[in-house]
Amino acid sequence: MAAKSCQEGHPTEAFGWAARDHSGVLSPFKFSRRATGEKDVAFKVLFCGICHSDLHMIKNEWGISSYPVVPGHEIVGQVTGVGSKVEKFKVGDKVGVGYMVGSCQSCDSCHDDLENYCPDTIVTSGGKYHDGATTYGGFSDIMVADEHYVIRIPENLPLDAGAPLLCAGITVYSPLKYYGLDKPGMHVGVVGLGGLGHVAVKFAKAMGIKVTVISTSPKKKQEALEHLGAHSFLVSRDPDQMQAAIGTMDGIIDTVSTMHPLFPLIGLLKTQGKLVLVGAPEKPLELPVFPLIMGRKIVGGSSIGGIKETQEMIDFAAKNNITADVEVIPMDYVNTALERLSKSDVRYRFVIDIGNTLKN
Repeated sequence: MAAKSCQEGHPTEAFGWAARDHSGVLSPFKFSRRATGEKDVAFKVLFCGICHSDLHMIKNEWGISSYPVVPGHEIVGQVTGVGSKVEKFKVGDKVGVGYMVGSCQSCDSCHDDLENYCPDTIVTSGGKYHDGATTYGGFSDIMVADEHYVIRIPENLPLDAGAPLLCAGITVYSPLKYYGLDKPGMHVGVVGLGGLGHVAVKFAKAMGIKVTVISTSPKKKQEALEHLGAHSFLVSRDPDQMQAAIGTMDGIIDTVSTMHPLFPLIGLLKTQGKLVLVGAPEKPLELPVFPLIMGRKIVGGSSIGGIKETQEMIDFAAKNNITADVEVIPMDYVNTALERLSKSDVRYRFVIDIGNTLKN
């Protein structure tokens, strides 16, 4: 029997899977969503990707989780209802929701279409709405969100393989654009060939950029070169390979979320090159300053992207046939999938077939 949670003033019955404590184990969960407000879009969830940050949230590894947690922020589905003031969407449209469902709409970041950097960003899963209600994510049958935070999914983009782009895709697309690493003929390194890294290779290639995959695992060479079409491959633990590539890259997108040295990566950059961190290690990394000074190099960061840029990214992906490489799973496999994800045992993103396998 599914456990139940009702939020006052939220009359719409919903069903999903939730973690109840930091064990992170998910189980069936009945809850409620708000009625579709005048600016809201309601949709039936069809697919939802599993992101590494879902793992952090269900286990409270960032210390911000509020249980029960219904994870999921790579959500795609079909519109079932719209509020009276909704302008961009109609019933039947294919839509998506990413990492956030709200922001203050009044700060400088919001005015600059950078809602992701708003200090009052409301995250899609495990956050709090302005009325104090918990946000429940996409491991559920239905979703309701303000139309401002809803992304239109182009007709030619597959929903299952397109879902991870709402987090993994925008996380690598945004820094390529912002840091000027999207110019044809540039040479960009991608550190880590996982959920983020494999999509970064695809976006960079579509932009006309020479791509080198940098990995600790020699086993990924064939995958990087033959399957994903990277131009070259470096084993970061091989001093000879790293030495031969010194000073050859305009920029590097570093997707690794575990402790790793930055010094060798900075060495790969040309003068005025840019190392951009998008992974989030739990402990601080050591930053060697001398090589930055001597080459006027930059170490920067980037976190997802604003709503306008996310729509731009999805449209670019559809135009260039970019999707994530996914393993589609049924809802009742989710705990096994999370265990496998914690061991990096997935190529490269799990996506839950919510529409066909979530049973109440």
